[in-house]
Amino acid sequence: MNILYRVIFITLLCILFTDAITAQGQQQTTDKIVAIVNDRIILKSDVDEEILNYMRQSEVDGQEIDFTTEIWYSALQSMVDSYVLLEKAKLDSVEVSDDVVTRNMDQRINQLIRQAGSEGALEEAFGQSLVQIRAEFREQFREQMIAQTVQQNKMSTISITRPEVEEFFNQIPEESIPTIPEQISLSQIVIIPKPLEDAKNEAFERAQALRDSVTTHGKDFEEMARLYSEDVSAPNGGLIPLMSLDELVSSYSAAAAALQPGGISQVVETRFGFHVIRLNNRSGDNIETNHILIKIDEELVDEESAIEKLNAIRDSVLVHDKNFADMARTYSEDEDSNVFGGRIVNPQTGQRLLQIEQLEPALYRIALLLDEEGQISEPRPYNPQTPTVSRAFRIVRLDTHIPEHRANLRQDYDQIREFALQQKTTRIMGQWIDDLRNEVYVEFKIPLPDDVVGIDEQEPVTL
Repeated sequence: MNILYRVIFITLLCILFTDAITAQGQQQTTDKIVAIVNDRIILKSDVDEEILNYMRQSEVDGQEIDFTTEIWYSALQSMVDSYVLLEKAKLDSVEVSDDVVTRNMDQRINQLIRQAGSEGALEEAFGQSLVQIRAEFREQFREQMIAQTVQQNKMSTISITRPEVEEFFNQIPEESIPTIPEQISLSQIVIIPKPLEDAKNEAFERAQALRDSVTTHGKDFEEMARLYSEDVSAPNGGLIPLMSLDELVSSYSAAAAALQPGGISQVVETRFGFHVIRLNNRSGDNIETNHILIKIDEELVDEESAIEKLNAIRDSVLVHDKNFADMARTYSEDEDSNVFGGRIVNPQTGQRLLQIEQLEPALYRIALLLDEEGQISEPRPYNPQTPTVSRAFRIVRLDTHIPEHRANLRQDYDQIREFALQQKTTRIMGQWIDDLRNEVYVEFKIPLPDDVVGIDEQEPVTL
């Protein structure tokens, strides 16, 4: 049996078993209290379910996690620390609004949908509908966000000086100083090909025909959305839950806000395609809508015009001495890099220097052809990996090239500083959490290993 479905099967058994306990009003010997944080009780089954959720989410993320007792104890400690942070949040009056919870939860669920491949695949992986997933995990998600906010507030107060960085580096034994792989920094200017007029007209006419089916011929809006909409909300009849007008694309929110409840918009164009919108209700600046989305055929785009525009920009820089960063701010259509003059950064760390061997394949192929700093590539196609754009073209400039070398403060100060700050942050945050545990009532009801690495020598929890 596939490990994912074993996890789901075990999870369902745990849920059913927990329901049976509640119905009987009796405590079973197979479950027990493992920790208490103030008035919060943590059951062994709570930790088990936390691990199962982690394992099935990891499966969706493409990772396979094997259960170990080390993971179990780590999950227990993490739950205790989360509750300690929630107690700290009460003292500091830290809250997270419903809108922020909804927005972040929707972003996470949409990310999981993309990783799983479809809404159906995600629902199959979790054994629940999207509505059930949202309902079950909403409060847990809120508490996680509150705990993260408390941590981030503390972490934002931690800084490091240059002497501390130098001290950190000088304490590294000579033989342990690492070799830094070949690194480069790059900038880009991106042009997204515009749809050919025929493709736009075809998408508009399809959306108009669906609107007519509802407004003129009495077809059910939700049914038309389920059958024909090309948005991830289609299985739910095109429902977009209550959201702030500011969170929606401006043309969508403007059209929806102009409606009375129950009203249906004209066909509205956004960067996603053409929409037919029904306003369900409005509360202040928050609206609930259903919509039908018809996307423009992404294969029918004007690639030639995009390439010509990039060639003209490239000539302006190389021949007419225009500034590449200024041209990127003016013309590049990549929202992540254009405001920074086209600079490409590591999305996880925000650092400009990138290890050449870790570049995504399309960018790696371009980088191999750039021999000198300041050189600019010819226009090349690539996939931006965004929900709204499947194909774009770009020119790329080599800004910096650093060959492989032993780490030193002159060339690698930013990276060394990052490592030093991480070490300092880990030390301070660990002590801070220890201090917080002393401010609230924390009691472990089971023996804990001194170090999770050595748990095999301790009396384990019966798992």
